[in-house]
Amino acid sequence: MEVYLDNSATTRATQSVRDIMDKVLYEDYGNPSSMHRMGIRAEQYMKDAASTIAATLKVESKEIIFTSGGTEANNLAIIGTAMANRRRANHIITTRIEHPSVHQTFVHLEENGFEISFVPVDAYGKLMKNKLYELIKDNTLMVSVMYVNNEIGSVQDIAELATELKNRKKDIIFHVDAVQAFGKYRIYPKRMGIDLLSFSGHKIHGPKGIGALYISDKVKINPTIYGGGHQRGLRSGTENVPAIAGLGQAVTELYADFDKKISQLYYLKQKFLREVSKIVGVTLNGLPAECTDSFEMEQLINTAPHIMSVSFQGVRSEVLLHALEDKGIYVSAGSACSSHHPTPSMTLTAIGLPKDLMDSTLRFSMSELTTEEEIAYTIEQLAELLPVLRRYTRKK
Repeated sequence: MEVYLDNSATTRATQSVRDIMDKVLYEDYGNPSSMHRMGIRAEQYMKDAASTIAATLKVESKEIIFTSGGTEANNLAIIGTAMANRRRANHIITTRIEHPSVHQTFVHLEENGFEISFVPVDAYGKLMKNKLYELIKDNTLMVSVMYVNNEIGSVQDIAELATELKNRKKDIIFHVDAVQAFGKYRIYPKRMGIDLLSFSGHKIHGPKGIGALYISDKVKINPTIYGGGHQRGLRSGTENVPAIAGLGQAVTELYADFDKKISQLYYLKQKFLREVSKIVGVTLNGLPAECTDSFEMEQLINTAPHIMSVSFQGVRSEVLLHALEDKGIYVSAGSACSSHHPTPSMTLTAIGLPKDLMDSTLRFSMSELTTEEEIAYTIEQLAELLPVLRRYTRKK
């Protein structure tokens, strides 16, 4: 059996996404900036995709900018906003558990004269709200918070945060990295108080190399890529029309039978956690304390439906990862964007996980394609492999 449980790294594109991309690549392949019929046809795919995404978010099509993915969307949101507003304010607040495309962007801004404050999180990956509110100053420009953490699946109270932030400083700009949340939650930026929202295609059964940024028409933002003035001058460069069309198709399918899909993911998560917790030497990360005994659904829904972070005492994560791979099971030792770097996980460090457990942590992440049989097979293999690997480790 082949079991793919690394869906937070990337998902398999659907057949309909592939079909529309093939059509654009081989039939409607004009440059969307061209004035002839082929160009107009290509441009229509972009308009259709923007309209689909805007309808999903309940925003205007003109507020959607296509990017090369979540990383570029985050960079444009943060750097573009910071540079456009630096005379007004230069203080930005974020958390200790952001994706590298956010954290490293803030490191860059700090090196260029901006003041960056980091909010701590608790042992379950929830930001400490009072600490966040205490950091707001007269010169605070923006707050950037990840909706769903990509490593442990903790979920922030985005709408509540937005309301409180703007009650305290009405002109504060709120950026949300929703790469792991889009398609798992119904997100309405205007209603929720979100000014900038980033997401990516390949996390939602769309193609790689495409993402989008919602930019409220009230936000002043500068481009970070210059050239021919494409996309209202905010993101120059010939648009990746096949991928944009694929993203639009993926979003079209994303919210069909939404409640059913999410309920199934939570059911599989509950099953996985209940069974894996029976294995000796297991620590579950990112779960509220009330979850760890019963795993009842009303507690689990406070975490992301698709991400499980588990530490296996006495076995290095890389060893277990490859042992599972030999059994046809594909998981991650952390974020795909940082897995090739040997530095400790910022998220696991921020929640206070001991170093030995950090080195023994795997992420299991599901999609709507994950089956109950695959979860059962994974648990079965973990139960068989761990005693053997632990004996081997002790002998060494």
